Amino acid sequence: MNLWLCDARASASLQRGDASPIITPLYLPLPSGAVATIGMALMRAGIASGPTDPAFSRKGCIGVFGKRKDWLSPIYEGDRIELYGLLLIDPKAVRRKKANQNRDSELKASALARQARRKAKQR
Repeated sequence: MNLWLCDARASASLQRGDASPIITPLYLPLPSGAVATIGMALMRAGIASGPTDPAFSRKGCIGVFGKRKDWLSPIYEGDRIELYGLLLIDPKAVRRKKANQNRDSELKASALARQARRKAKQR
């Protein structure tokens, strides 16, 4: 079975000095009638030692064509197994911070407008 292995973890891309993922072909020999799983492919590639491997024990660290999968998910001929790294920044926190910055700028603008009106009345 011919597969593609796409390693987008930070450690893999930092070793090469850029942020692009490492894509390598992977051949997985199977006995007839056997169903290949992501776990089998990762163990064959030498990336994981088993389902309890700490690098792959967290949810959402493995996927196939952008869809999250778990250790026992079946794979098929030509699939691209993707290894995801940890999020460096929480996307929810970034959105919250941006919303607060926008709100702060609105409040500052309204405060400056009030000050200008007060100064105009005093004159």
